[in-house]
Amino acid sequence: MIKKITLTLFYSTFLLVGSSFGQEIPINQKLKTTYWPSYWVAHPTASPFDYGVYHFRKSFGLDTDPEAFIIHISADNRYELFVNGERVVLGPARGDRRHWYFETVDIARYLKSGENLLAVLVYNMGEFRPAAQMTLQTGLIIQGDTKKEEIVNTNESWKVFHNKSYLLENDSLGVGSRMYFTGPGDIVNGQAYPWGWETMGYDDSHWTSVKQLFNGVPIGEGTDGLWMLEPRNIPVLDHPEVRLDKIRRTDHLDLSDDFLKGEASKTIPPNTSCKVLFDQGVLTSAYPEISLSGGEGSTVRMTYAEALFDDKNRKGNRDDITGKSIRGQFDIFLPDGGHNRVFRPLWFRTYRYLELAIETGSEPLEIQDLKGTYYGYPLEEKATFKAVGNEQLDQIWEVGWRTAKLCAGETYFDCPYYEQLQYVGDTRIQALISLYISGDDRLMRKAILDFDRSRLPNGLTQSRYPSWNTQVIPPYSLFWVAMVYDYWMHRDNPEFVRQFLPGIRGVLQWYEDQVDETGMLGSMIWWHFVDWPDEWGWDDRIRRGGEPTGVKEGNSSILSLQYAYVLKMASELHQAFDEDYFANLYHDQAVSVTSNTRRLCWDNDRGLLADTPKKDVFSQHANVTAILADMFDDNEARTVLSKVLMDSSLIQTTMYYHFYLIRALVKANMADLYLEQLDQWYTMLDLGLTTFAERPEPTRSDCHAWSASPNYDFLATVCGIKPSSPGFKTVKIEPILGDLKKINASMPHPMGEIRVSLAKKGQNGIKGTISLPAGLSGSFEWRGRILNIENEVKINL
Repeated sequence: MIKKITLTLFYSTFLLVGSSFGQEIPINQKLKTTYWPSYWVAHPTASPFDYGVYHFRKSFGLDTDPEAFIIHISADNRYELFVNGERVVLGPARGDRRHWYFETVDIARYLKSGENLLAVLVYNMGEFRPAAQMTLQTGLIIQGDTKKEEIVNTNESWKVFHNKSYLLENDSLGVGSRMYFTGPGDIVNGQAYPWGWETMGYDDSHWTSVKQLFNGVPIGEGTDGLWMLEPRNIPVLDHPEVRLDKIRRTDHLDLSDDFLKGEASKTIPPNTSCKVLFDQGVLTSAYPEISLSGGEGSTVRMTYAEALFDDKNRKGNRDDITGKSIRGQFDIFLPDGGHNRVFRPLWFRTYRYLELAIETGSEPLEIQDLKGTYYGYPLEEKATFKAVGNEQLDQIWEVGWRTAKLCAGETYFDCPYYEQLQYVGDTRIQALISLYISGDDRLMRKAILDFDRSRLPNGLTQSRYPSWNTQVIPPYSLFWVAMVYDYWMHRDNPEFVRQFLPGIRGVLQWYEDQVDETGMLGSMIWWHFVDWPDEWGWDDRIRRGGEPTGVKEGNSSILSLQYAYVLKMASELHQAFDEDYFANLYHDQAVSVTSNTRRLCWDNDRGLLADTPKKDVFSQHANVTAILADMFDDNEARTVLSKVLMDSSLIQTTMYYHFYLIRALVKANMADLYLEQLDQWYTMLDLGLTTFAERPEPTRSDCHAWSASPNYDFLATVCGIKPSSPGFKTVKIEPILGDLKKINASMPHPMGEIRVSLAKKGQNGIKGTISLPAGLSGSFEWRGRILNIENEVKINL
C-alpha cells in the first residue's frame, strides 16, 4: 500500500489573470472589434521559425502609484512576464492560430511612481515544440487597455536580446521509444546568460530594437489569418511551491534534511563527481528550481522520472529503488561561477524521482536550494467521500484526485509526463470528474470548444487538440458528442450547447456513410482505438493498437454499437432543441444499427454478442456497449452482464473501457457489484503508484487521466447522485452501498452543495440524511421505493 504523503505548498504571489484577486477584469470592448494599436514584435535578424530564446524589455515612467494598470499580453510559442523583477504570469493558454489567446492582467500592484520595467521571456521550440503547441512564428504582443496603459504597447520602443546560452536537449525525447511529445529539455551555459536581465539595474544598452511585424487583430477582424486574438477563457494556473520529500540514494554527496527544507546549503569540492536521488513522495508537475553559487566549469544535470527501471526495463514497485536506475527527460546547467544563480527549465517537468548529478571543475560549487513551483489548473477539491467498510477507498479517492489534477493544465492532458495532449476519450471522463469533485466547468467548456474547432472537412473531430500533428480516432469523435451531451445534462447553458449541433451532425453523417449493406459499420480507415487489452497490442509497423477485430474487415460490433449509443444521445439533444427531423432520424438509425448488429453477431450457444459476424472473438467490450446501446431488455442485460463478469475467456476491459463497463452495470441495475470491480486499482496501490496508470503492467504512463474514473463513480454510482433532468435542474439520488456499512459525501452543484449521509439498516433498510441546496429538488430511490426530496430530508426506509 502507498503511504499517505502531504505536500507542503507555499503559495507564490502570481497575479490572477482574468480577475483581480477574485474580481473580473473588464476588457476595453474596442480591443475585441478593432485592430490593436500595438504590434507583434520579434528579433530583427533571428529566424522567426527556428528554436530560440528571447528577452524583451521596456522601461517607462509613471507620475504616481497607479490604482489600476491593465494590459493584454500574448506570445508565440510561450512567454513569462516580469514587472520590476517580479514574475507575474505565464502564457498564453494554448489554442490554435484561429483562436490565439491573450491574458488580461492588472499589474498595478507591481508598479510605482517613477521608473518601471516590463521584461518578457519568449521562447520558440521550433521543430521540437510540444505536439500540443500550435505556432505561426516567434512573436510578442502587449496592448494597454486604455490610453493610460498604451505607454507599454509593443512597438519599436521595445528592446530585444537573443539568448544563445540555451541549447536543445533532445537526446531524451524518445525516453526508451515511449512516445514523448512534450518538448525538449534545456542545456544552459551560464557564461552566456544575461543574469539580471529582468531587473531595473541591468544595462541593456547593447540590446537591439525589436522588429515590428503587424498590429494585433482580434478574432473576426481583418483580412489575414495570422494570430486571431481572443481573451483567455480559463483562469490562471496554480503556482504553489513544492519541496522534495526525502533523499533516497547518494553517491559522494551527503545532504541533510535541512537542505530539503531550504534551510541549509551544501558545498561540493573541486574535481568531484557526485549524485543524489530525491523522492518527491508523490508524482507532481512543477518547474524545478536550483539555486547555486560558484562552480565555474561544473556540470549540473537534473533527470526526471515517474518511476525507476530495473535492468530489464521493468518498473515494479514504485517505492522500491533497489537495483534500479533513473532514465527520462533531463536538463543541464553549466554554472558561470557567479553568486545566487537560479536555474529553472523553460517548461515544467513531471516527476516523482529527481536525480541531481554534478561534476565540478577547478572551483567548488555551493548548492543553496532545490525546490519546485507546481504548475496546474486550479481545480479545487470541493467534494468529499468517506466510506465505512472499505478504507482502501479513501486511498483510491486521494490517488485518483491527484491523477485528475496532474492531468489538467491549460487543457486536459492524457498524461503529464509523456504527451500533455488533450484526447477526447480521456477528456470525457476527466470532465465528469471535474464537475463532480470541483464543480468547475470552465476547462470542460474549453475542451468542447477545442474539439469543435478541430473538426475536419469530412465532419470528424481530431482525436486530440490542440495539436499540430493531426490524428483521427473516429470513436473519439463520437465521444465528443457524448461530452456535449454530458455538459447538457449537468449544466443549464442551452445556448452554449446549441452551437455544437451542426458539428454533431457532421460527425454522425461520416458514420452514416460508413454503414454497409449489412446495416453495420463496414470497413473503415483511420485509427479506431477502443482500449488497451493485450490482445489488441500496439503494432510498431503500422503504428496502431487498441483496435478490435473488424476495423479493416468491417462489421465490428463494438464500433457499430458505439455509434448506436451516441446516436441515442444525439437524438435526445436534437429533441430538446426542437430539431425533430434529426431527433427522429438518429433514433431510427440507432434502432437499425443495434438490431442488425444483434442479428449478425449474437451467439445463441454462448449467450453473448461476438465482436464480428464470424463469431470467433468475444470481448467484454462488445457486450458492455450492447447494453449501453439498448440491445437487450432489463432481464437480458442482467443475464449478459453476469456472464461478462464471470467469463475470463473474454477479452477484458482495462482502465479506459472499465468506465463503460460501470455504465453498463448501472444501466442493468447491477451497480451493487461496482465495488467488486476495483481490482486493477488495488493492484496499482500495492505497486506503490501515487497516481493511476494508463493500463495494467507493464505500463508506459504512471499517470493517466481516464484511470481516475473511481472519483466520479464514488459519487455518481456508490452515492448515486445524478442529474434527473437536463441542466441538473433536478437530481436523483439512488445509492448503491454494496458491502459498505455507511457513506458520508458531499459534492458541488451549480445551486450549492449536495450532502449525503447514509447507513444500512438491517438487511435491506437504509437511514440517514439528504441535504439539497435551496431551489433544487428531486427523488431518493432505494430498492424500488421512491421519495420526493428537497432541502434536508431524513431517510428511514
